Amino acid sequence: MNNKNKWKLSLIAPLAASLALAGCGDKPEAGNGASSPDSGEVKTVTIFQFKTEIVDGLNELKVAFEKEHPGIKLDIQTVGGGADYGAALKTKFASGDAPDIFSNGGYAEMEMWFDRLEDLSDQPWVADLVDMAKKPMTKDGKVYGMPMNLEGWGYIYNKDLFAQAGITELPKTYSQLEEAAKKLEAIGVTPFANAYQEWWLLGNQGINPAFALQDDPDAFIKGLNEGTATFVGNKYFEEWAKLMKLTLDHGNKNPLTTDYNTGISLLATGKAAMMQNGNWAQTEIDAINPDLNLGFLPMPLGDNAEENDKLNVGVPSNLVVHKDSPVKEEAKVFLNWFVTSDIGKEYIVKKFKFIPALTSIESTPEDMGDLGASVSEFVKVGKVLEKHSAKFPDGVAQEFAGSMQAYFAGKSDVKKMLEDMQASWDSLKK
Repeated sequence: MNNKNKWKLSLIAPLAASLALAGCGDKPEAGNGASSPDSGEVKTVTIFQFKTEIVDGLNELKVAFEKEHPGIKLDIQTVGGGADYGAALKTKFASGDAPDIFSNGGYAEMEMWFDRLEDLSDQPWVADLVDMAKKPMTKDGKVYGMPMNLEGWGYIYNKDLFAQAGITELPKTYSQLEEAAKKLEAIGVTPFANAYQEWWLLGNQGINPAFALQDDPDAFIKGLNEGTATFVGNKYFEEWAKLMKLTLDHGNKNPLTTDYNTGISLLATGKAAMMQNGNWAQTEIDAINPDLNLGFLPMPLGDNAEENDKLNVGVPSNLVVHKDSPVKEEAKVFLNWFVTSDIGKEYIVKKFKFIPALTSIESTPEDMGDLGASVSEFVKVGKVLEKHSAKFPDGVAQEFAGSMQAYFAGKSDVKKMLEDMQASWDSLKK
């Protein structure tokens, strides 16, 4: 998701569909702090989030929610698509314009904002959270955020182009991926669409396998923070750099000036066969070509097939409530409605093509599209690499991307890139 990040951080049925608010009745109850439509008072809940690909759907849900809850208005604000959401959120709080609901990645990001977060452990949806989705926003047994969904990312690939190129076995290693790229070029197809202008695609998501494949990723991150571990000379980061070079050698021209939308267009029009991206891209690809036959490949570091046959999966974004918000009860009403109403659940799986983070929301492969269904298969068989970017020091993902882009541009070598990344981590860690 992007952080777009790039969880690429959520919700259609006819507006006349019945809307149910589980555990709360049809209206906010008196005594829980929520406004009552009978009082004539209307309260506004500001939602500040970064998932640009769901903006239209959120605005449609806003209409449905306000119709059902005339005492509450929603003000939905979005900063994403490559913009720095984190910096924008800090500005909001610093200027006294703090949102009532905002996005949070969990782990280190949860700790950074912890004194602003409302404890949501008593909310009815908490009991339905998927274990994987609960972890990033749980502290001391309490839950402080609602995960919007699960997302997976790796290399989206065009199954039909692979078949045309005679690729009969899906690549699970670096060598197999290189061979597949050569076969695609032989039929006149660009193997990789590289949107390497986007910092989040590189420093937040693309780098994840190098962390996730460490013997103990959390211990490695702890070592980085304590000065006992380093990127320089680490085999997984060196293999990751080699993989990035492969995509450059077999990719589109001018990757550093290729943005996300251009990369999507190259993939969706069949000019390129693969793109590092996530299942959030399904709706954008469908808008160009809904008939593509797509799937996911892992991002292989080296030639150990068993180790590499895993997909990056995690929670892109959690919706949290500002604990000092004067309308925090109304904010909770919306969050509960979002994941319990018929229209909310319909949007989550069919409009947004999300993989639900709650067991109470049912979905089918047809609902989620090819990409969501592919991610779900990896999850089902346990072939998953946990997402680690939320554990990074604040701001380091952007600096990682700058170091990578300098390497891609030929301004440094692998050793210098990893040294620069190390320097960024050391300067930003707490």
